[in-house]
Amino acid sequence: MILSCNSCDKKFVVPDNAIGATGRLVQCSSCGNKWKQFPINKEIKTKEKISKIKSAPKKTQSSNRATKRKIKKKTGPDLYSPEYLAKKHGIKIDSKPDLKSKTTKDKTKVSFGFYSFLIISIIITISLLRLLYFTQDIIAEKLPISEIYIDYLFESIRNIRDIIQNFVSNY
Repeated sequence: MILSCNSCDKKFVVPDNAIGATGRLVQCSSCGNKWKQFPINKEIKTKEKISKIKSAPKKTQSSNRATKRKIKKKTGPDLYSPEYLAKKHGIKIDSKPDLKSKTTKDKTKVSFGFYSFLIISIIITISLLRLLYFTQDIIAEKLPISEIYIDYLFESIRNIRDIIQNFVSNY
């Protein structure tokens, strides 16, 4: 589909399915004019093409050669590729609507960040240590050799706590 700006008459090539039945807000990249574009009927387009072809003067071979020399092929991305249209103009073209993508859009993904993981890990560690502290006597009765290790664990925790307190109180 070829669109024409109302104010500067610049023409733009847009895929036919980029403008829906309800229309779309478009903006001229040259002058910045905005307007709502509705789809152009195919009957009108074919009549305009036929009238342009009939009214156009015939060119000779020498003029065809001159125009061929002037036309340079553009290098770069294909202007009609779905990737280019999506990146440059925000137009998403799908031949078949994907039902899975609609269901995933409704669900929001909840991410579990680093600090959340850190806080929950600390809470779980403290809970396990407190549980071990309160059941220390029961465990020592069942496994007498574990009493030495449990005492050493809690003594190390007390030492770490004292180091942190001294560090904070000095500064």
